[in-house]
Amino acid sequence: MTRLFDEKAMRFLALFFTIALVLSLAACGGTKEARNTEVPAVELTVSAAASLTDALQEIQELYAKEAPNVKLSFNFAASGALQQQIEQGAPVDVFLSASPKNLDPLVESGWIAEDQHQSLLGNELTVVTAADEAASIQDVKDLLKDPFVKVAIGIPESVPAGKYAQEALTNAGVWDELQAKMVQAKDVRQVLQYVETGNAEAGFVYKTDALSSDKVKVAHTVDQSAYTPVIYPIGIMKETSHPEEAKALYDYLQTKEALDVFVKYGFSSPIAQ
Repeated sequence: MTRLFDEKAMRFLALFFTIALVLSLAACGGTKEARNTEVPAVELTVSAAASLTDALQEIQELYAKEAPNVKLSFNFAASGALQQQIEQGAPVDVFLSASPKNLDPLVESGWIAEDQHQSLLGNELTVVTAADEAASIQDVKDLLKDPFVKVAIGIPESVPAGKYAQEALTNAGVWDELQAKMVQAKDVRQVLQYVETGNAEAGFVYKTDALSSDKVKVAHTVDQSAYTPVIYPIGIMKETSHPEEAKALYDYLQTKEALDVFVKYGFSSPIAQ
């Protein structure tokens, strides 16, 4: 009798452990399956003008809380270079340009839909010098004076800030005369770097770039009537692989939370331009 009981007990215990093992494996499998059904991470490629670097990097942290399943991958460069990359087929989801002239052609050629772009921000052009530079600049014509041996400017053909500077200098009648002193840069951030490192005594950058560095100071704010208003448009690429997420980011960048960050870095509303 005792032996029969022991056999039954052993069979019961074996069955119990078998069931426990099956349930444990099922639980693990269920957890794995649950993980697999979670919303997958989406990576959005955002091509943006170099002058937006600091503001967008701060906004990236805020947006991670707004859309935790979306990873923003930034490609910062001169707007003209970014336009060319897009036209050559580079995978981009959202484009933020420092000038309509680099976004409008993408609308006209069908890269961006008519109803998926608009003006987002405004900015203004300044001349910066090293923070300890004593020379005064009351007008862009002062750049012809001896203290300014080299003047940095973005390549006008691809850098909007350089194009605005060329326009202002041409309207002031000093573009040709200043050519001998000019050092051209691939984007506005390189112009800033040239002045910071002493490779140029002055440089044309946006107000926002000037505010980003304690190694330079705004020596002169260029008369806004001397150049085309600085407008930053934003657009969603038609061929984006993630249209819903791209539209959500597009909308978020127009919210008060995002715009407050842009304003913090010196940008303004294009309506005020």
